[in-house]
Amino acid sequence: MSQTRVQDRARIRARRRTAAAAVLTAALLVPLAACGTDRDRPDGGAKDAAPQADLTVLAAASLTDVFKTAGAAYEKSHPGTKITFSFAGSQELVAQVKNGAPADALVTADTKSMDGVRGETGTSAVIAKNRLVIAVREGNPEKVDELKDLGDPKLKVVLAAPEVPVGKYSKKILDAQKITVKPVSQEPNVRAVLSKVELGEADAGLVYRTDADSAPGKVDAVAIPDAQNAIAEYPAATLKDSDNAEAAAAFVAWLSGPEGQKILQDAGFQKP
Repeated sequence: MSQTRVQDRARIRARRRTAAAAVLTAALLVPLAACGTDRDRPDGGAKDAAPQADLTVLAAASLTDVFKTAGAAYEKSHPGTKITFSFAGSQELVAQVKNGAPADALVTADTKSMDGVRGETGTSAVIAKNRLVIAVREGNPEKVDELKDLGDPKLKVVLAAPEVPVGKYSKKILDAQKITVKPVSQEPNVRAVLSKVELGEADAGLVYRTDADSAPGKVDAVAIPDAQNAIAEYPAATLKDSDNAEAAAAFVAWLSGPEGQKILQDAGFQKP
């Protein structure tokens, strides 16, 4: 191999480390560029100049439904780009990143999980927030009205495992109210908690509001007052080892933009 080709490859690898930051910076300059006319733009006014790529995004289980919608919308407005999502509990996603799983971006359900792989990601940004509710079987046959009802030993309660973000949030709010719950099971992600309630294997479980909303006609949601609740934050970041750094950064930036935010908020997520 010639010395020139070796040098070229070295430059390419170096650019991968900085490409994500460059695209995010460019995204911030879009409002300024918009002040010009279409004739001033080198693409003659084309709507999108983001790089095309096949992206793999690791995302928290509670984003399953909304990210399917977001992915379809992004692909439609960015022809040539395809997004494949891998959904799991945030702790599982972090383990995948640490083990070198091939992916381009990561979105977790808490900042602590994202902080655990800070050396593997670019700068993260919170794209959405959420709150917990008590999921109960349709019609609430056990008459669960408030958080303290979960302490009833006759009630079959299911929670997420303590290492799962929603499990951490659940423990936080139960401990704050001095409520002792002995769950019939501890699940690996919030969707597994929801499933247990849907199937009648549990009377109640703590899930995110958006998860309960995703199962109309199957579960009901009992609200938890803000003073007793916890706020879940969803940070998103590109992965430094991505082979599609610019395209990944463009998608992460889009999640914080008007179209991505509308999709998230229409699904019940709160503003970052």
